[in-house]
Amino acid sequence: MKRVSSKHRHGSDITLYGLRRALVEVMALFPVYRTYIGQDVFSERDEIYIKEAVKKAMHTNPGLLNELDFIEQFLLVKFGDYLSEEEKNQCIHFIMRFQQFTGPLMAKGFEDTTLYIYNRLLSLNEVGGNPNKFGISLEEFHRFNKKRAELWPHSMNATSTHDTKRGEDIRARMNVLSEIPKEWEMNIKRWTRLNKKIKKLVNGKIVPDKNDEYFLYQTLIGALPFYEDEYNNFVERIKNYMIKAVREAKLHTNWLKPDTDYEEAFISFINESLKPSNKNQFLKELLTFQNRVAFYGIFNSLSQILIKITSPGVPDFYQGTELWDLNLVDPDNRSPVDFEKRKGFLRDIKKKEKEDILNLINELISTKEDGKIVLFLIYKALKARNEKKELFEKGDYIPIEVNGKYKDHIVAFGRNLENTCAITIVPRLLTYLIKKGECPLDQQIWGDTHISLPEGFPSLWKDAITASTLECEKTLPVGKILKHFPVTLLLTE
Repeated sequence: MKRVSSKHRHGSDITLYGLRRALVEVMALFPVYRTYIGQDVFSERDEIYIKEAVKKAMHTNPGLLNELDFIEQFLLVKFGDYLSEEEKNQCIHFIMRFQQFTGPLMAKGFEDTTLYIYNRLLSLNEVGGNPNKFGISLEEFHRFNKKRAELWPHSMNATSTHDTKRGEDIRARMNVLSEIPKEWEMNIKRWTRLNKKIKKLVNGKIVPDKNDEYFLYQTLIGALPFYEDEYNNFVERIKNYMIKAVREAKLHTNWLKPDTDYEEAFISFINESLKPSNKNQFLKELLTFQNRVAFYGIFNSLSQILIKITSPGVPDFYQGTELWDLNLVDPDNRSPVDFEKRKGFLRDIKKKEKEDILNLINELISTKEDGKIVLFLIYKALKARNEKKELFEKGDYIPIEVNGKYKDHIVAFGRNLENTCAITIVPRLLTYLIKKGECPLDQQIWGDTHISLPEGFPSLWKDAITASTLECEKTLPVGKILKHFPVTLLLTE
């Protein structure tokens, strides 16, 4: 780059040191993992990202304006006529190498540092996520899916990977907190007061600090197992996980130079706060509140599964997520998966399905903590998708209008290919709608809430989950659709 700048009429006086400093600033402020500029490839989006990074660098480093201006021209492949073809090829090679460095820098600086510091809502702090964006509107959701159906119908729909920081069902639980912010805030303030006495003063610092303490409370809400016999093992996992988290944050300790005093004080805080005892008021309150959040999280998870399977794209299931995925980052999410257990569950589901499917569904709902309900939904929805392969691979995406008292609590969309149609209907924001222990089923819950069938859609439908049939003209009552199971996939007969 220095050799090229020396031939540029505005860059001849730029020093090697100045270029290096300016490059570091641009890379550090890069808004995405990388651009994809090549010999014959240059997109409008790549140009936007480069200009955005350079603009930020100019704002924070006005003394490097000349260097940054030159770097912008260089990265945008605006070499001018003063370079030979061979030199231009060398510049392209430089740009391609440059792009290989921004990704790892983003991963270490953002994923493995910032996402352990900015703890406002941890379900947003995910690989590929954006902690600044608190959800999207239904309109934006439909726009995204419609565009994906048109432009990228074979993209992967993934909710967990080998590198996920929190299992998909942990995030589904944490999202419940966004529905009850006042109650959550009240609990956080109370728990902080209750646990103040077990904090320690280490080198002039209270351990843990408020940010790490808040990180811990969110993690407990999201990751606590359903069954009591897993509790002791869970506490050990949490201790290991929190040490990893504070080291990644690099504020009080880090991997290269651990502050063992801070870490040991934090472990002591976790031990004391999670010790079962009649005197431990915090733990009693935590378990009561967490149990309620986990209940609503179950329905968030089921909705997420069906949306993933029926939206435009290819549904992907990371190993182990066929049941509840309450794992944290590695080594948790890379632990061995009991596939024999899952095979046994699936055999049992298939057997009982043939005998009496509605009885099976009632059993799955009443024992939903064991995760069989997840496997059942995945099995039934993937089976339906496989039977209507063309529809889900090539079908149009059609947002479906919902009306009635609880219209904002339903997500509904259709897929359409020639004479074959499907409708996905899932509930959301259920803390406003049902009490803990209730199911979002039947007319009594949903009242006059109904969906309006798009023009050209048939009146006869089969429920792919319950195998029941429905016949309706123009509108479908949600209470009639969600009569037996919390989510529904309707297919044309």
